[in-house]
Parts: sequence; structure tokens; C-alpha cells
Amino acid sequence: MTVYGLIVHGEEVEGSVKAAARAPYDGRVLGEAWLGAWADMDRAIGSSVRAYSDWKRTARRDRATLLRRVAQGVRDQAEDLAFVLTHEVGKPVTWSRGEVARTALTFDLAADLLTAPSGEVLPTDFDPRGDGHRCTVERFPVGPVLAITPYNWPYNLAAHKIAPALAAGNTVLLKPSKAALLSSRALVRAIHDAGCPPGVLNLVPCDPETAEKAVQDPRVRCVSFTGSDVVGWRLKKLASEKPVTLELGGDASAVVFPDADLDWTLGRLVAGGFGYAGQICISIQHVRVHREVYDEVRDRLTSGTRACPAGDPALDETVCGPMIDGEAADRVEAWVDSARGGGATVLAGGRREGNVLKPTLVSDVPPGTELACKEVFGPVLTLTPFESVDEAVAQVDGSSYGIHCGVFTKDLTVAERFYQEVDTGGVVVGDYPTLRFDNMPYGGVKKSGFGREGVRSGYESMTVPKVLLTRLV
Repeated sequence: MTVYGLIVHGEEVEGSVKAAARAPYDGRVLGEAWLGAWADMDRAIGSSVRAYSDWKRTARRDRATLLRRVAQGVRDQAEDLAFVLTHEVGKPVTWSRGEVARTALTFDLAADLLTAPSGEVLPTDFDPRGDGHRCTVERFPVGPVLAITPYNWPYNLAAHKIAPALAAGNTVLLKPSKAALLSSRALVRAIHDAGCPPGVLNLVPCDPETAEKAVQDPRVRCVSFTGSDVVGWRLKKLASEKPVTLELGGDASAVVFPDADLDWTLGRLVAGGFGYAGQICISIQHVRVHREVYDEVRDRLTSGTRACPAGDPALDETVCGPMIDGEAADRVEAWVDSARGGGATVLAGGRREGNVLKPTLVSDVPPGTELACKEVFGPVLTLTPFESVDEAVAQVDGSSYGIHCGVFTKDLTVAERFYQEVDTGGVVVGDYPTLRFDNMPYGGVKKSGFGREGVRSGYESMTVPKVLLTRLV
């Protein structure tokens, strides 16, 4: 069986303990990978520090060239990368192909940053003291970045940390999820195959204790974390003296008004709630429907839920694949059972086959249950009626999370109300909240995160503005 190593200073090396990579759909062992201990992490941080001194001075054109080579390399290996992703994390193959395509695009977008104007000249002559002076502001890299990524988007979420960091002149230490060891290694290998210099990107999967020690290490100058809110906010406290970006969980709402195109809307609700088994932080969890069309949406969404293809992620038609592991499936199943025990009605689904939970639609979910107020991160939709725009806004804002909200309406006045009043990082009008483009600022408020990603926003979070004030006369 192939055993995959850590990648430190451009070389594949053994770690301290082996971990098996298993397919969540059928439990097959796909390979083994080394996990690092602190000695391995310490070596990788040292490598990142040494490489940074040269990489930060690399010409912008050379950084852009590397990023474009990475993008092309990802496209050249697209089917192989999608295959690894589908089998290791259970992502339906059509979604896997989409992630690979977006990953390549993300590296191209980062390269584009390096062809844009890089500085800003600020006026000084509004103040008499400023006559004869020029103020220039440019952004400089912060240093080695610790990028911690989850299993659900191991290519593109990593790319959103790696690509802008490298564009800025930072080096990166990638700590991936143990559930995505092979996928993460495949991406890092592709980046090195494109000509990434040794030490500019190091890969060290490890246990949480080692990662926490790295977060606190003064040689690590910035932390970018995507994962659970519990872990994320703890890491922010540990790294209180350095820049930290947190992309955490969500329980996104989709709000349906009577003027919505219901044919389009129903299809997007199914895709946004059950795609990749709901294991996306902006998957739809709560469907909120105006009373005027509630019965119709309930009946049609029940039928759509029952018809949603679930099962083998290697099949093109599959929308809802397996949960990442049995523990995750147990949790979601228990939350549905708890809601049902409290009086909720399971309109469709609620069944399980191995790690595959059938797409599930639940109405009348009691307030205070996990399904009502926590992130389910599984293929479950709740259905709730509302009578007015005010009530719908209040329902959405009752969440302790806030990344995206989707609003299905043709009324721009209603859309503007949501944009102005709902406390989320973004509002998507006429489409599901699961929609994200890789050049836009992305992130949440409340428990959902701190800071923003997206290629330009990521670049800014990993750089610092520096002023050059020059007396010219």
C-alpha cells in the first residue's frame, strides 16, 4: 500500500505516525499518509522562515508565472484530482470537477492581482505642512502563514489561502484535515510540480495539539483557519498578537416569497440543501416560505427531496453522497430524531444506508433543538412559514451564525430590505445562499467568522500597508 509523506522544503519525508485514508462511501482504505509531530512541524516552520527571505523579494512577474503554471497544472490533472476528491471525501464527482475548475481559477485570479497597480499615492497638500511631500502606500507580506483547512473543499479552500499568500510574497505552512490527506497532498504536489521553490509551501498534517503549538509560535506571522466555530475562536485567542482570519460554520436560510419563480427556486433548494450531503458551510439549512405559497412549496419540495439522487459519489447523477464518516452520520441522524421526538414532522427522508443519509425535509422543528439552532452540516432542510418581510428578517437574524442568506423574490425593495437589515456576510438575491464566486469577499459575522477571504480580500489579510513619505523639495 502506498504511504504518502509530509512535504517539507520540497521533499517528501516521513512523519511520526501513519493514518489510513478511507473512502466514506464504502470504507475502502485508499492509502496511508504520515502525520507530523512537533519535531516535524518545527522543521517545517524553519523551512518556511528560510524560504521567506528569498520569496518576498521575488519579482511580481515570477510569482505570477508560478501561479499561472499551478492553474494550468491543475487543469491538466483535472480528472485525476477529481477522482481523488470523490473517493477520499465522498464528494459527488460532478461537484469534484467543479471544485477542481474553481481551484485553477483561484490561482489565476491571484496571478491577476500581480498585474494590477500595486500602490497608492495619497494627497498631502490638503495640509500646508504637506506641500512638497509625496505619500505612497504599498502592501507588504507579513511572513510565514499557517493555513488550516477542512476536509470538505480541500483544493479550493486551500487555494484561497495559498494563492493570495504566495502572490503577496508570503510562504505557507499547510495543515490539512486528517480526512483529506490524499487530496491535500495531491494539490501541494501539483504546486511543487509547477516550480514552487523549496520551503515556500510546506505540508504538515498533524494532531490538534501540534497545530495549536504552531499557531502560538512567533515565527508564524499569520493564521488563516477554516473549520468549526469552537476550534476557530479558540485559535484566535491563542494567536491574539497576530493576524487571524476565521471562516467558520453557518446555517444558511433561503427565503421564498410569492413572486418567486418556483420552478427555478425548488431546484435550487434541493441542490443547495442536499448537494455534497449538505457538508458546506453555506448549504441551505432553513427554508423560510411566505404563507401564501407555503403549502405549494411544502408539497413540491417534499417530492423534490424524495427524488434527489443519493448514494455512490462516483456516479454522475449523484447529488447527495455520503457523510464524511460514521460519527458525522450518527450526529445528524440523532438531531433529526431529537426534533421528531419534540414534535417535528419528517416530510421526506430520515433514512440511512451506511454513511449515506437520505435527503431529509423536516417541518415544525421545535425552537431550541439542535436542528433549529445549530449547524447541521448534513443533508437536512427545515421548513418554516412566515407572514411578512419583518417576520422573515427576524427569523433569519435569530440565528447565531451569519455567512450568506438567499432571497427568492423579484421585488427589489424586498431584496434591499434584506441587504440592509439582515446580519450576514452576504445576501444572494434570486439564487441559493450556497453560491459563491472566488473573486468576491467571503466570510461571516457572529459565530460564523472573523475577516474575509476571496482572492483580493485574502491578499489584503496576509499583507500590511506601509507608508513612504518623501520630502521632494
